[in-house]
Amino acid sequence: MTNTLSTALNAMAFVDGQNLYRHAKEAFGHHHPNYDVIKLHQAICEQNGWRPTLVRFYTGIPSAEESPMWAGYWSARILAMKRAGILVTTRPIRYHKKEIEQVDGTVKTITVPHEKGIDVRLALDVISCTIEKQFDVAVIYSQDQDLGELPQEVFAIAKQQGRNAAVACAFPSGPNASSNRGIDRTQWIRIDQALYDACLDRRDYRPKSAR
Repeated sequence: MTNTLSTALNAMAFVDGQNLYRHAKEAFGHHHPNYDVIKLHQAICEQNGWRPTLVRFYTGIPSAEESPMWAGYWSARILAMKRAGILVTTRPIRYHKKEIEQVDGTVKTITVPHEKGIDVRLALDVISCTIEKQFDVAVIYSQDQDLGELPQEVFAIAKQQGRNAAVACAFPSGPNASSNRGIDRTQWIRIDQALYDACLDRRDYRPKSAR
């Protein structure tokens, strides 16, 4: 963990929605993406003496054919986030069939979802915002180690600009977490359950037919 700032003026959030949800589910037992990303980013910034700016949110969207409930959920959720001033980027979730041999020798075909392109888009936006000097701290809400080379790029660009910039990684942490590591070369900010639970969005975004 290098090149951090103890205090910075502007902290922009880059949230990998599915990654944050998955790790919050494992760490805290929440079974749907019930975080309020604006509240969460504000709380993280308050802890560190930063000023929260734009929240950018990235997520894959399931198809209505494969998962009608989740497709409806995300449609309503994204609309609410956009109305709250969050910049939302989506990608369609892709699916493929996979055959699994069961204990009795029979073969079962399952549908496997894959989220593609979210980490790449997030990384490109971090680089673009660094070039445009839109933040002093990029707070990445993801534990995706595919982003491990991103901090060095941010540091190099900021150095060429004659300024300091930091990259922080905020992630759910606790005894049940599957990983207590943030992205390499970032400032790690562990989100405990008390902080996470204080930043919940309690609205029900499911379609009425699924409630």
